[in-house]
Amino acid sequence: MAEIGPNTRLRVSPFYEATIGEGVTAFSPYNNMLMPVSYGDADAEYDRLMNGVSQWDVSVERQVEIIGPDAARLVQLLSVRDLSKIEVGKGKYVPMCDHRGVLINDPVVLKHEDGRFWLSIGDNNILMWARAIAAERGLTVDICEPDVSPMAVQGPKAEDVVASVFGDWVRALKYFWFAPAEINGIPLIIQRSGYSKQGGFEIYLRDGTRGTDLWNIIKEAGEPWGIGPGNPSPIERIESGLLSYGGDTDDQTNPFEVRLGKYVDLDLDDEVVGIQALRQIKAEGVKRQQVGIVFDNPERRPGHAIWCAVQQGDRGVGHMTSGAWSPRAGAMIGFGLVHTDLTVGDEVDVVRGGYVDRARLCELPFF
Repeated sequence: MAEIGPNTRLRVSPFYEATIGEGVTAFSPYNNMLMPVSYGDADAEYDRLMNGVSQWDVSVERQVEIIGPDAARLVQLLSVRDLSKIEVGKGKYVPMCDHRGVLINDPVVLKHEDGRFWLSIGDNNILMWARAIAAERGLTVDICEPDVSPMAVQGPKAEDVVASVFGDWVRALKYFWFAPAEINGIPLIIQRSGYSKQGGFEIYLRDGTRGTDLWNIIKEAGEPWGIGPGNPSPIERIESGLLSYGGDTDDQTNPFEVRLGKYVDLDLDDEVVGIQALRQIKAEGVKRQQVGIVFDNPERRPGHAIWCAVQQGDRGVGHMTSGAWSPRAGAMIGFGLVHTDLTVGDEVDVVRGGYVDRARLCELPFF
């Protein structure tokens, strides 16, 4: 079997040794790092996330730090969502587009203080992009990737675990709010967030030499609640309707096509990157839409590594971008990026490998 491993271009995280000790069985490259994607028992990992508490190494969610007198200006130029009212200690989810209005990332923006922001990014080189736009506009900022590596604690029992370590004050954090913390001399930021709909926190490690220490602290604290290792579950995120940048988007996808229109403020300044293109796209009409797909055949099948063609009769109408067998639906489900002339309830054929599956379109999220 082919293997993928670390090298000087594909970095390991501060939690790498801890995940090896937990029995990680597969990694995926993400932001030039290795992201654990399996510990060998997908059903158990899903069950912990849905019913208990799961511990994830998500240090691949790299931070782009922007500091300086023009920091707020640059962050707004990069974001097609209005950030004029973002407060210190709060984060916002934002679509980020290129000059064509094409989605190039969907980070969470964290405001630490006036003139200091983090972009917690998806899988794309936003550090280089931010530097290019800053230079293009002549802005006075310093931009770097700081020594920051998130660990996620997710699931319905995550709050109890995190509160047992840091105190009940964490229970008062609202979604995307964050605050500094420390444990055993380890500097941290704690934010209520995470790539699931099951609740939890992301703990931003600010000293890369202490990854194993932090992992073990959370692991030990979570033992009464049955904590175990996991990763962003493709099953749960599809069931919950969570977008995967790069997985459910291509080099033509705009925010309106993938249900991010509510985060686009078209009345922003013309200088915001992509905003003029988005106005034109909106005026001309969006050509594709993201919908759910449910297979008629309840047979459990593996997910797929490429987009699968979606057809109505002999007509190609789009693609199924992601798919997984859902325990809650008792069927294969997935996301479709299809023509806007299709509607919920329409029947389609999904071409996967050497076979064709009958399916129907539905609203998102599934649950």
